[in-house]
Amino acid sequence: MTGFQHGDFRTRITNSFAKQGAMAMIGAELTNISHGVVEIELPFDMKLTQQHGILHAGVIAATLDTACNYAAYTLIDTDASLLTIEFKVNLMSPGRGDRFLFRGEVTKPGSNIIVTDGRGYALGDGPAKLIASMTGTSMIVRGRDDIEG
Repeated sequence: MTGFQHGDFRTRITNSFAKQGAMAMIGAELTNISHGVVEIELPFDMKLTQQHGILHAGVIAATLDTACNYAAYTLIDTDASLLTIEFKVNLMSPGRGDRFLFRGEVTKPGSNIIVTDGRGYALGDGPAKLIASMTGTSMIVRGRDDIEG
């Protein structure tokens, strides 16, 4: 992806994340932004659980999707944006923990399509526990006034 002008992707991602009502509603926060990798953390909250008291799969999927998409944002032009066009989530273990860490990483950059992988971890007293993995595909969008940042 030579010739791309990534600009200050950390500021761009931080500003974009602040506009996400869904992430604000669930209490998610950006904790790491680096080239090709973004991490989001989420405190446990009973309002985000399903009937068994574990983190809801929809919350896991939404947060992984967000982490993966922002990882892709670190590689695109400043005048471009992204839309998720596909993802697959594998739930590996119940979402039980004090906090959760969602890491998105770019697997395959491209000029139109970017493939990412994500991992979700439950954090508590012991070692981090892998609870979910995701593979996602994002489409780079340019020249659309209704889709920016």
